Amino acid sequence: MLNRGYAYTTVIGRQCHGQTLLSHLASLYTHSTPEAWQQNLNNGEVTLDGIPATGSESIVSGQVLVWNRPPWKEPDTPRHFEVLFEDAHLLAVNKPGGLPTIPGGGFVENTLLRLVQKHSPGANPVHRLGRATSGIVLFAKNSRAASNLSANWNTPRIQKLYRALAQNIAPHDTYEILTPIGLVPHPRIGCVWAASPTGKPSKSSAKVISRGAGTTTFEVSIYSGRPHQIRIHLASIGHPLFGDPLYGCAGRPLDHLPGLPGDGGYFLHAQFLRFHHPITGEQIHLQAALPPEFPLHQ
Repeated sequence: MLNRGYAYTTVIGRQCHGQTLLSHLASLYTHSTPEAWQQNLNNGEVTLDGIPATGSESIVSGQVLVWNRPPWKEPDTPRHFEVLFEDAHLLAVNKPGGLPTIPGGGFVENTLLRLVQKHSPGANPVHRLGRATSGIVLFAKNSRAASNLSANWNTPRIQKLYRALAQNIAPHDTYEILTPIGLVPHPRIGCVWAASPTGKPSKSSAKVISRGAGTTTFEVSIYSGRPHQIRIHLASIGHPLFGDPLYGCAGRPLDHLPGLPGDGGYFLHAQFLRFHHPITGEQIHLQAALPPEFPLHQ
């Protein structure tokens, strides 16, 4: 079944000023060749400041670029979620692994956002989890709740605890991880978030829950909201997530054919969330049960 198509909208940045539109599209959306993009342009799918584009235009910073992608068949995903908490202001659900939180990467309808909005039309996620990550996703149903939660999300007022299965036996019981996270080269998509000495300050703490045959299960708290933070941080201390196709022991993309950020195979679960209700002030404690496929050390 085809979806309804999607309009991908971007604003031309200063660093792209003066490029031809065709070369910009090919570098922005690397899944298609310049020849394929020229065909999309010929089909009238691309506009620049609302005017159908040919591809030969020299782009200017501040212009609005829209690709009106025609309907397509999306990859299959899980389509169930468990409601953990709901009132007039908030909705918390347990997201299954393999379901994207929001549209992107070829997914529009097969996303948690679309499924939740069928249940609660005004709900929008306060944060997101990676496609392969399972666990708690919190939605706000109104702007007041959203504003309060967003302002406090990366502060000690909101406690986020994750369960992660990592490679190698951890020699210590606790770790404070301060590895900066920034964009680094990736051979398939141009760049990806990873450990970088010039990246943004980031902080996580990890506590060993158990050790098994060549693996360690950690409970991880995060105090900053960088993309793929737990995957990168645990990898940066020598403990990449078990089955992670992207990050190696330095917290950087693997040397040989690294996977893509949305690829699965690893085990990461957002298990606990504790915060004060943004409207009532009530203390909220949420817990999402581990998925049955999550390995447990005996």
